[in-house]
Amino acid sequence: MTEVNTSSMSQRIQRGEIFSVKCPSREVLKHVTSQWGVLILVALMGGTHRFSDLRRKVGGVSEKMLAQTLRCLEKDGFINRVSFPVVPPHVEYNLTPLGEEIGHKVQSLADWIETNLHRIMERPRHKGSR
Repeated sequence: MTEVNTSSMSQRIQRGEIFSVKCPSREVLKHVTSQWGVLILVALMGGTHRFSDLRRKVGGVSEKMLAQTLRCLEKDGFINRVSFPVVPPHVEYNLTPLGEEIGHKVQSLADWIETNLHRIMERPRHKGSR
């Protein structure tokens, strides 16, 4: 795993590259931090899954949304898609080394949310606020 120079990283963030409309990192950020992106990455942290296994594990995701999210994450280099030439089709998904790195990050976020959900839910909610 490559060590990231945090000083250099902070300088890039301060320059605002991710804040730029044209920065390609925004599209990757959208794929990784979408509801389905996070859940798929966390699910695949547990190992290789078939499409149908992922659909069951990630409750509520439609086939179309699962396929679309998997394609995006594969295009970004986070997921390997392995298709076996059999009938019926057999496709498996697993994380690439890059996918494992980002998987740890989003898993930490998901863990934090689950651990602190009681605190989040007890906060007063105001009508009309978002």
